[in-house]
Amino acid sequence: MLPGIAMMPHARAADMSKTLRVLIKKSETGLDPATASDVNTLCIVENIFDSPLRYDYLARPVRLQPNTLLALPEVDRLGTTYTLHIRPGIYFTPDAAFKGGPRELTAEDYAFSFKRLYDPDLKSPWLFVFDGKIVGDQALKKQAKSASRTVDIPVEGLQAIDKYTLRIRLKHPDRNFLFDLAMPATAAVAREVLDAHARNPGEHPVGTGPYLMKEWRHSEKIVLEANPGYRETVFQAVPGVDPADQAIATALNGRRLPLIGRIDIKVVEEQQAAMLSFLSRQFDFLEQIPPPLSGMVLEDGKLLPALARRGMQLSLFVPLHTYYMWMNMEDPLLGGYTPDKIALRRAIALAYNRAEDIRVLERGLALPAQSPLPPNVIGYDPAYRSDTGYDPQLARALLDRFGYRDLDHDGYRETPDGKPLTLVMHTQASTTGRLRDELWRRSLDAIGIRVVFKSDKYTEIIKESRLGKVQMFETDWIADIPDAEDFFQLLYGPNRGGVNYARFNLPEYNRLFEQSRQLADSPQRMLLYRDMMRLIDGYAPWVIRIHPLSADLRYAWVKNYKRHPVTFTNWRYLDIDKTAQR
Repeated sequence: MLPGIAMMPHARAADMSKTLRVLIKKSETGLDPATASDVNTLCIVENIFDSPLRYDYLARPVRLQPNTLLALPEVDRLGTTYTLHIRPGIYFTPDAAFKGGPRELTAEDYAFSFKRLYDPDLKSPWLFVFDGKIVGDQALKKQAKSASRTVDIPVEGLQAIDKYTLRIRLKHPDRNFLFDLAMPATAAVAREVLDAHARNPGEHPVGTGPYLMKEWRHSEKIVLEANPGYRETVFQAVPGVDPADQAIATALNGRRLPLIGRIDIKVVEEQQAAMLSFLSRQFDFLEQIPPPLSGMVLEDGKLLPALARRGMQLSLFVPLHTYYMWMNMEDPLLGGYTPDKIALRRAIALAYNRAEDIRVLERGLALPAQSPLPPNVIGYDPAYRSDTGYDPQLARALLDRFGYRDLDHDGYRETPDGKPLTLVMHTQASTTGRLRDELWRRSLDAIGIRVVFKSDKYTEIIKESRLGKVQMFETDWIADIPDAEDFFQLLYGPNRGGVNYARFNLPEYNRLFEQSRQLADSPQRMLLYRDMMRLIDGYAPWVIRIHPLSADLRYAWVKNYKRHPVTFTNWRYLDIDKTAQR
């Protein structure tokens, strides 16, 4: 019997009369595991598609368990060969591309899906998961720009041995590879479906997961329905569950997943609208209360008594999450590795008032970030302190020294060669976006730098960022795996055009990162990380802002609710008291 999840032939199916009402705060993008990278889209992807592994819902520290596999992968004594045994009898949801017959998940589907990450036309932000790791994968990077050519190229280290057995051979041991196999990017897709929808593969999601797409109105509403063909998956509580979670374990034990028949998802981008919608009972829970609006529901970090009497419940959660502002290292005005460009970026970082940000904009619901690593991620160093604190006087002196002076006496500096110095920061059209704009305007005005703001939808900004067309932008990263590597790879040179929005490409940093990937969590790896953090401070491709504290609200009719540090959603485990929900 598998730990955490058991398979039983006569368990009860999802209750189709129950609906979970969910809001997401930004528009979703294409629902393709190879390209989806924002949290809102990944929430949906991980419920339609299946990666080989999943995280146990209640186990802390986090623990992996089989998802579509019979057991955890077999790993040879060298730590370089992984053998995955796919569970027979798992089927994709019906689709016209399958020509009327059932379509079983096979090892070849995973091989195909992994190869897709290398397709240059997709520009997958998840290529780093496998790039350079798999024996023979360089062949995939030499092919012509054709998705069919990519997936058809044989790769020595990625072979379907038989219908249900996939063998992966790595060039070097990778202590995080099992974590990679739980990421949404490693979910299986069906080649027939993608061939039928080659122009827009993310518009027609067909997977093997607990839910299927029932209705989709872009940037407005998504309805997921429990997959009637989902394999019979019954929750089995693991031994040693934290006493605080024992009630959840007891309630779930022996029950078939998912429990709820319908997930009704709506996009509410404006924060005040989201808060008011939740308070008027249109949604069942609200994760990460917008800090500027926390006064509507919290007082001294506690739920207002009037809301508690209405059946609301508050929980505080520390996610593996970092907010930062990145600057484009290839931008002609702001980028580059010469002393004057480094001085400009460091001055911007020194002008940022982290304490004011947390106090005023985050309403105290955040921790000051000293490095890209949030607390509780493997590799976090609580003793590390950045040398880029708030110091506008030093910022002004640095700009003066490197020739950024106010030549025309209008209060704003020019570049060392006398040209106008105006920064362009992309921003989002929301309450928080406007407040953040004002913080940056004040901060940069204080050191004599003019900044203008260009507003657009988040999805459009990210799209342009990957093409190197955005100068600077605030964004965030939530851990895909609970290890420091997942954050440091955001500045790894070869990841430019994907998750490395800053397009930082420093040979010394790249070398240290590659060395660190070969090491387990150890004092030696921590020393490499410290050197990498000093390089980030020194070259300033980022202004590292905060690690948020998530204040989450839910109504009492939502049962079995618990946030997971890595998995994006808990929807398959939740239950609803319908009587109380009305």
